[in-house]
Amino acid sequence: MPPVDPLLRDRLAKADPSAVNWTFFRQWLKNPIGIAALSPSSRRLAREMIAQLPEPPCRVIELGGGTGVFTRALLDRGVLPEELLVVELNQELHRLLQHRFPEVKVIRGNAMELKEIVEREQFGKAGEVDAILSGLGLLSMSRTSQRRILTEAFSVLGPKGRFIQFTYGPVSPVSREVLTELGLGVYRSGVAWRNVPPAAVYVFTRNRSTSIRAIRTHRR
Repeated sequence: MPPVDPLLRDRLAKADPSAVNWTFFRQWLKNPIGIAALSPSSRRLAREMIAQLPEPPCRVIELGGGTGVFTRALLDRGVLPEELLVVELNQELHRLLQHRFPEVKVIRGNAMELKEIVEREQFGKAGEVDAILSGLGLLSMSRTSQRRILTEAFSVLGPKGRFIQFTYGPVSPVSREVLTELGLGVYRSGVAWRNVPPAAVYVFTRNRSTSIRAIRTHRR
């Protein structure tokens, strides 16, 4: 893919916030369960999510790209456009992401089919993904859906790969039973108190204790 003109990239990245928020809100009205928030995630939450990336972050997948708050933060963090794959199921949000980030591979697809998407798009091989950032509403999903998404995610993540998820609930959005079944552990890395509503960030990994460890964080 030819390089994107920097002026065009900046203009797209700085799209009118009110228009972006209105697009997001309209999609929430159409599907309040599929889109878990009333408004896009804040930059504070994006920073909390990005802080959990491995050093250095190489190949990253974003699930549920929304309006691109995390996408922008990932690029600013140093993730190369060709090393980033964004998956968004909503048709209008998918088009918005393509418009805002033409240099990034943005795919309209279902996270429950992630392995197939990675193979089809030739985004490396299974085990070559370093991290997955998720903006999906896992808390509102059934255990069956959660199990399917996490299974697909860890089928493409490397041995030390991590699945980074935020939630508005007071505990992990995935039950201890599901984690035990999948051989995963989770810990809470922090809370973005000034996000609306406040959101906690959880990191899921392989081969750790299945008990959920809540780490105390300081109010910001």
